[in-house]
Amino acid sequence: MNLKLTDVVVAALCGILTALAFPKIGFPFLVWISLIPLFFLTSRRTAKSSFLIGLIAGTFFYGVLLYWIPSVPAHYGHLSTVLSLLIYLLLIVFLALAWAIFWAVFVRIRTSYPGAAYLMAPFLWVALEYILTFIFTGFPWGVLGLSQYKNLSFIQLTSVTGVYGVSFVLVLFQSLFVYSIKTMKRWPFALAIILMVAVHLGGFLSLKKAAETADSFKASVIQGNVSSDIYWNEVSTQDILKLFEEHVELSRQSSEKGARLIIWPEFSVPLCFGCEDALYQSFKRILCQFARDSQSTLLLGTNESTGPPGQRLYHNTALCLAPDLTMSTYYKMHLVPFGEYTPYKKIFGFIEKVTHAIGEITPGREHVLHRFDSLKFGSPICYEIIFPDLVRRFAKKGADFLVTITNDGWYGNTSAPYQHFANAVFRAVENRRFLLRAATTGISGIIDPYGRILAQSRIDSKTFLTGTVTPSKKLTFYSRFGDLFSVLGLTLSAIAFILALFKRRT
Repeated sequence: MNLKLTDVVVAALCGILTALAFPKIGFPFLVWISLIPLFFLTSRRTAKSSFLIGLIAGTFFYGVLLYWIPSVPAHYGHLSTVLSLLIYLLLIVFLALAWAIFWAVFVRIRTSYPGAAYLMAPFLWVALEYILTFIFTGFPWGVLGLSQYKNLSFIQLTSVTGVYGVSFVLVLFQSLFVYSIKTMKRWPFALAIILMVAVHLGGFLSLKKAAETADSFKASVIQGNVSSDIYWNEVSTQDILKLFEEHVELSRQSSEKGARLIIWPEFSVPLCFGCEDALYQSFKRILCQFARDSQSTLLLGTNESTGPPGQRLYHNTALCLAPDLTMSTYYKMHLVPFGEYTPYKKIFGFIEKVTHAIGEITPGREHVLHRFDSLKFGSPICYEIIFPDLVRRFAKKGADFLVTITNDGWYGNTSAPYQHFANAVFRAVENRRFLLRAATTGISGIIDPYGRILAQSRIDSKTFLTGTVTPSKKLTFYSRFGDLFSVLGLTLSAIAFILALFKRRT
């Protein structure tokens, strides 16, 4: 199980190169080759040694990909630097276990089935990415396919497989290349190239389809550029009024450009339509008047509450206000762990005692759809956009387009807002829906059903974006059936692993 220094260096470099394929740096071609050295490195290793190699590579991968995490609890949660780094290290090592398990299981299967293992490798990789989407609240931030969000021809595959299908092709391309080198046979890698070309060609033909224009309308996303350093209980009423007026003015300008749906970001201004506070009620009256006068529908990020007095439950809310003053509310269902609530309090309850940054938000229970004229739309909030299955359920329920509101100001001008935005591109393609993204400090954007970014704002700018949106009622294979491809990968991987163990014992 002893590793040489060169083994450690190679594993670390593979992890780093894979991370560099993701935005903000964004060298997406690297992820087509970054796993190849690991296939060779584990070729004569035991499963235990391969586990360690994978753990090293995965730790460096997530360490670089998520370098921005320690600054958040340190700056906004007032945690010590040591504790912030400890949380960061625990997270990246936990996530790196997926890489470690992949290489250990791959080697175990290869021991029993040397050729079939290289065909099974992409199924196994997809299975582990799928597990990371759900285990311990889920965190699918490092899905390999996300690095390809600008490769439009390639990512059209996701309307069938979800983003995991892109990861599948990336791993298959590399595993069959290694198999061809080891066996001195050309056909395995030729098969990989044919598949890659076929996927790109199919995507290219999809992009050539004539765009639908029926029932199109204009919509705007507002970006107020409000710093996350603001604590509303410490801000004067005059300053809050100024921020509110700036958002209303941006909304007026977008209305004058013909926008009939206007979207505010998450928590850019303190709003609560159900609260009795005079300031909140004043904001409510002004917004109702604006919606009525402009005949615009507003989607607003608010903080609503439910339940009897003394037992109030608070919700991160997307509130839709129609020109006739009817309202609908969607309560965020998948909350940010250690940001909006504390998961597994018996284990992590101590963190609440050393920081005041963790909220007491109650999750929603239903995929509520809002109405815009005769259309319906879903509004996943912030963190929720990284979960493919959660978002596709809005489309399956009848959403004609998608809207997401977020506050990425916590992460400054790091890679995080760019990586978060890449997720939104995939959710649009997976469901073949227009997706509008309003971010407090950026990146805001308008994305068409094929992943083309029609409008995109700069980070830390005060602006609004206006574009034409075309609704759709057609369901993609992915919207209709969800993660069947990933479940297939999980099932085949489990069968292959069991057969490999059985063969070794007999």
